[in-house]
Amino acid sequence: MLSRPPIAPVRGYYCDSSRWAPYVPRDGDIVIATAPKVGTTWMQQIVSLLVFQSTEAKPLHFISPWLDCRLRDNLGEQLALLEMQTHRRYIKSHLPFSALPVWDEVKYIHVARDGRDACLSYLNHNNAYTAGAWARLDAAAEADLDLPAPAPRPPRDARGFFHHWIAPGGTAAAEQMGDGFFEIERAFWAERTRSNLLLVHYADLKTDLDGEMRRISAFLDIPVDETIWPSLVEAADFESMKAAGADLMPGAEMSFEGGHNTFLNKGTNGRWQTELTAGDLALYQQRVATELSPSLARWLEHGRLATGDPVTAAD
Repeated sequence: MLSRPPIAPVRGYYCDSSRWAPYVPRDGDIVIATAPKVGTTWMQQIVSLLVFQSTEAKPLHFISPWLDCRLRDNLGEQLALLEMQTHRRYIKSHLPFSALPVWDEVKYIHVARDGRDACLSYLNHNNAYTAGAWARLDAAAEADLDLPAPAPRPPRDARGFFHHWIAPGGTAAAEQMGDGFFEIERAFWAERTRSNLLLVHYADLKTDLDGEMRRISAFLDIPVDETIWPSLVEAADFESMKAAGADLMPGAEMSFEGGHNTFLNKGTNGRWQTELTAGDLALYQQRVATELSPSLARWLEHGRLATGDPVTAAD
């Protein structure tokens, strides 16, 4: 049953929330919805391992489609692929929760990360775009009268990109820049008490991958088989994913120079400590204080293991 329809549509260079309109949910479907570069592919791999109870690498970008992505003019094919799947389905989104339809029979997993880490990871992502990837962004703009064309090319240096990322308001690419990041986090936080929504933090996955995978498995009502569990956790480790990158991300070279090796970059946090100035960091903290509640700000920076369960947060 539809618990609530989308209440804040999104349409930009990358995402179009209207593409969810023809989606027909199936009991047990899983939607992995995140801001860019916060651990989306990592969570897709974790969910894949739990669903299939196997370490065999699955092609994540094909088996787990990104429905709201408007850079792929094959929505009908993606929906047909979903309809054909007989296993438990898991779907990717980069939309705020407010832009998604919420179905009672669907489980939603949101992954978050400190915005400064997400920003600099997104810099690497943008700098690796192939000419073909930029051409698809430009084509999305040219096909939409509301989008300035061509798509804007962000600065390629860390500080320049940070200021582009955090600049408030009005850009047509806002759903992927800083405006989109803060809106996505606010939207999921606002509905964090829903029983079919789980909030997971990148830092917690790095600190206790085994424990967080058990938490995710319990949320998805998937029993833990202790005989194979260590192998599943090992397969979800960043280095294991990097080693299996060609199988997890076939065709990544069409969008990223260096293919999967570039997309699965380093998986580390804290680069902003040396790349950004004190003034840059003060600007970020000012934006956080303006746009996020104190509890959300603490959780976003430190994660659940350090600040407590978001469900019980006061604000």
